[in-house]
Amino acid sequence: MAFRVQTVMLGPDTAQYAGDGQATVDIAGIAAAARKAEELGFDGVTAPEAGHDPFLPLLLAAEHTRRIQLATNVAIAFPRSPLVTAQLAWDLQHLSAGRFALGLGTQVRSHVERRYASTWTGPPGPRLREYVLCLRAMFNAFQEGTRPSYEGEHYRFTLMNPFFNPGPIDQPHVPIHLAAVNPYMARLSGELCDGLRLHPIATFEFARQVVLPAVEAGANAGGRAPEDVEVIGAPFLAIAEDADGVEEAKQQLRQHIAFYSSTPTYHSVLEFHGWSGVARQLHEMSREGRWKEMPGLISDEMLDAWAIVGVREELASRVRERCSGLFDTVLLDLPPRLRRDEAWVAETVAALQAD
Repeated sequence: MAFRVQTVMLGPDTAQYAGDGQATVDIAGIAAAARKAEELGFDGVTAPEAGHDPFLPLLLAAEHTRRIQLATNVAIAFPRSPLVTAQLAWDLQHLSAGRFALGLGTQVRSHVERRYASTWTGPPGPRLREYVLCLRAMFNAFQEGTRPSYEGEHYRFTLMNPFFNPGPIDQPHVPIHLAAVNPYMARLSGELCDGLRLHPIATFEFARQVVLPAVEAGANAGGRAPEDVEVIGAPFLAIAEDADGVEEAKQQLRQHIAFYSSTPTYHSVLEFHGWSGVARQLHEMSREGRWKEMPGLISDEMLDAWAIVGVREELASRVRERCSGLFDTVLLDLPPRLRRDEAWVAETVAALQAD
């Protein structure tokens, strides 16, 4: 099976997951990272919202690349009005000559209200459904100049005059991908969107038994073929040059997994595997700021359920072994030390892209 292969710019590192903050970024570094991803053969490069705006880096990437797809991974929807998001997406789609994909997520109520200082108006699934429909109405108004008439419970779009309309572009279809773990968002992705960005906290088995059937159900409800919905997986990686390095990578990865597993929204994954007690402990430790102690709760069994583990020469074969039949596109968030071996990165990407 041939995969499309993506990578990430400005992704969080272990220190950030451990509560130690993050490094600063600069324009030259972002531009260089985008160029390098394209040179190494990646099909796409993404930018997260993990302390920095996810749209700005992609504008730089659009300027400094010609082929590679650009995507938010993901932009948080609710703190931004649909029009703010629609304008950003429309401009990036135009300026990148049709290479942009809008990845959206909801975050959780406490972060939307207390970190973003924004509002939480109801259950996130139905609200995001309206958000997507409202975006589509806006894109249509931009392209066709038609009078908008979208009215929902959470969003209302009924005004757009020529002065404020950005106008038509050559490639007006902006792909929308939703971040998903739980069944509602997976069904919504299948019904209305171009793809699903599976959060890495979803284990391989959870994806197989819970997420993909929900995508198929949504596609069927929307009168679509399930294979028309791109499933993008971003499996956790514990990869290094040798066995000693793998053990160190596993310990670092435990920090990443513990961080996400402490979030109640993702506890359905742990409950699926019978790890509810660990989920509750991790949540309590996160509330107490005990970030560095949390990895001790992630066992080898749990690590294996989530991660691709091995020496770097095995990466392509292990991705194929664990991701075939699950994902159409694989995002590789490689550690800096391995990324510096550009010949190996290019070889691995090419191996995954081959039939």
